Amino acid sequence: MLLHRLALASRAAAEEPARNAKTALLAACLRELGPEEAPAAVALLSGESRRQRIGVGPAALRDLPPPADRPSLGVRETEDALAVLAAVHGAGAQAERRRLLHALLGRATAEEQRLLTGALVGELRQGALDAVVGDAVAKAADVPAADVRRALMFRGSARAVAEAALTGGAPALRAFGLEVGRPVRPMLAASAPDVAAALERISPAALEWKLDGIRVQVHRDGDDVAVFTRSLDDITARVPEVVEAAASLPLRSAVLDGEALALAPDGRPRPFQVTSARTASRQDPERLCAEVPLHVLFFDLLHRDGEDLLDLPGGRRWDALGQALPSGLRVPRTVTGDPDEAHAFLRGALGRGHEGVVVKDPDAPYAAGRRGAGWIKVKPRHTLDLVVTAAEWGSGRRRGLLSNLHLAARGGEADGLGPWVMLGKTFKGLTDDLLAWQTRELLAREVDRSASTVHVRPELVVEIAFDGLQRSPRYPAGLALRFARVLRYRDDKGPAEADTVAAVRELAAEGL
Repeated sequence: MLLHRLALASRAAAEEPARNAKTALLAACLRELGPEEAPAAVALLSGESRRQRIGVGPAALRDLPPPADRPSLGVRETEDALAVLAAVHGAGAQAERRRLLHALLGRATAEEQRLLTGALVGELRQGALDAVVGDAVAKAADVPAADVRRALMFRGSARAVAEAALTGGAPALRAFGLEVGRPVRPMLAASAPDVAAALERISPAALEWKLDGIRVQVHRDGDDVAVFTRSLDDITARVPEVVEAAASLPLRSAVLDGEALALAPDGRPRPFQVTSARTASRQDPERLCAEVPLHVLFFDLLHRDGEDLLDLPGGRRWDALGQALPSGLRVPRTVTGDPDEAHAFLRGALGRGHEGVVVKDPDAPYAAGRRGAGWIKVKPRHTLDLVVTAAEWGSGRRRGLLSNLHLAARGGEADGLGPWVMLGKTFKGLTDDLLAWQTRELLAREVDRSASTVHVRPELVVEIAFDGLQRSPRYPAGLALRFARVLRYRDDKGPAEADTVAAVRELAAEGL
């Protein structure tokens, strides 16, 4: 099948608001493809192609070749081309990847370019990616969706699960199971605005500190230990202290879920970028271990000494965790249905510098996939009113629209940083309607532009939610927003009413 058919199905799913309708559109396309081509399509639609680590980021996709007039690329042919890209390493790799990428995109129609660029940079906005595609695979193969989701949890690869479902049906899916040494997809948490709202959904509940670290899944099989990230990357060689902690446990085999984070001497977490940089670095791990030691805390036990525990209620898994691990390796937890006790526990977590709490159902099994009701995260949402000083052109589905916003706070004469001080960028939280509106409004305020960026008069005030502040030498105030996303434009405020750098620094001093 031509890639063009898949691109049209992806766009139709993106434009369809109803989840069931999205699933039906993608399932129909997968049936047309058949069991030989459909797994390759699933790899693209689910975002798995991006996880091939082919070294392609937004910068490589800013200047695309002109699209082809008519479709010629096949689905399998496209997957093979991406595999060749992923295999490029060594001297001159970046230039060779760019050449191969542009050769591929030069054969793609505009619709196919949208699909490919969106898949490669994570902006394929067809709704829930893995979850919708998994349900489409189930519908196309006529198997229970629960079987597909469970197989995805164990196998990790949407492509492999699609191939099993379409060729072997439910029996092939049920053959997937937990294997010590192969990472499973992690269970995720839904969100609630506060602990009272979370307790309305789960009560009594287990509350745990929500740590601001790197999610780690640790597998031990005898003397062998492997450490994986949330995205299933193997970082064993980079985190020797995590390996050592797992190797010290009185267990023959285990699969543990937890967080690794860097702590200051007073026991408070260091800024997230310190932990992130440490776990991302491939430099001398022993030296980094001495300079920025990591501490690991676990909150779940999925396998112990030959026994899988995933299907047990959370309370029983946590009992097993408590029996296997000392308290110093476990995330602090309390069980309560009392809102006052829950708020006190949350205040304690925040007071120690952590993000918030995760509220968990003691009866829930461990299940990856959709963010269900079994785990609910609660963390304060911080907001600032900032001014847009520039915006970058989008790629993929956002091509032709101003997407990535440059956000600035008001400066002051005392700080010497000028009238507007940049704190970061974001393209998150923007609906299609808002993208179109802000493109019109920003172009009406244009004062200058480069190939990728339009600079504008600082007139539009936007309310930004963010998870915290981090030190950053890239920005003039030495601070940057973490996980910034747009809430709304403040048409009731002018730029003189935007938040100041001084106010942002006060938040940083308070440990935000």
